[in-house]
Amino acid sequence: MPENKNKISDGDYLDFEEIVADFDRQMNELRRLSSVKGIDYSAEIHSLQQKQVAELKRVYSSLTAWQTVQVARHPKRPLLTDYLDLMVKDFRELHGDRCFGDDRAIRTGLGQIGREKVLIVGQNKGRDTKEKVICNFGCPNPEGYRKAIAKMKFAEKYNIPIVTLIDTPGAYPGIGAEERGQAQAIAVNLMEMSRLRVPIICIVIGEGGSGGALGIGVGDKMAILEFAYYSVISPEGCAAILWRDGSQAPDAAEALKLTSKDLHKLNLVDAVIPEPLGGAHRNIHDTVHNVEEYIVKTLRDLKRTTIDNLLDNRYKKLRSIGSAIPKDKPAKTRIKSTPKPGRTRPKPVPAEV
Repeated sequence: MPENKNKISDGDYLDFEEIVADFDRQMNELRRLSSVKGIDYSAEIHSLQQKQVAELKRVYSSLTAWQTVQVARHPKRPLLTDYLDLMVKDFRELHGDRCFGDDRAIRTGLGQIGREKVLIVGQNKGRDTKEKVICNFGCPNPEGYRKAIAKMKFAEKYNIPIVTLIDTPGAYPGIGAEERGQAQAIAVNLMEMSRLRVPIICIVIGEGGSGGALGIGVGDKMAILEFAYYSVISPEGCAAILWRDGSQAPDAAEALKLTSKDLHKLNLVDAVIPEPLGGAHRNIHDTVHNVEEYIVKTLRDLKRTTIDNLLDNRYKKLRSIGSAIPKDKPAKTRIKSTPKPGRTRPKPVPAEV
């Protein structure tokens, strides 16, 4: 196993990775002894590396929904800034909503991905404490959504495709946000994005929580990273509502069907982008490369479709969300009942004024 460029410390291992952490501690100790005593432990280290790889494959091939949520929230998981640095060339940020302010939880700007010039709209959580406070921990305010749609309309004017990167626990629920029209801002985005006359690709790179994610999540293609999640509510919030007990979050996560496999099976996402062994936080560069490949290929395909057909397909895609009838089964025809002989249907009584 090659040396991890994004090495994680003991405190960054998740609860279900204890065996993986133990292998790392043993290898670090052997490396220390090798440098101190001058003894070659390369064979032992190689054997431990193989065992660690096998353990990672075993664990990550059968993650529960709650474990997937934990991976999506890992402190070392690549954030929007990592994608901008490693994937986007000549990024030029666009600021402000021309109304209230510049929400740092949503960043917008023009750049180039592969050979494609695009508008990037993404949610940023921040890496350290100072940046997290500035970004409001990735929870956008109404001005963030208004900024996003304003820049999307700018992209439509100049026929520039749009790429959105979703990573938020949810829209900010504070009093100030509600006073400035949080719900309306998200609703306007849903309506406007559904009819923008440019290709739109939406990708969930971490957390996809509630309307906060949906506010920049309407497009022609919806993709999700393998160990990200996308849900109408956070597991903790769902548990608090249903059981009035946040400790029931693991059960809520299972019920919400929020993993990439479940979402793909329910036709809520079009593609699942694979992550490196052990999650995106173990190899940021490969993760970003996989996302870049998906964007370039998908944009190439979308550009072959006329704008009118693109909008028709987008409308049909949105209307099919939540359908209880599988695509391979035809809908049952509803038979209209006829009154029995001698009976007539009662006429409707006009409402009193």
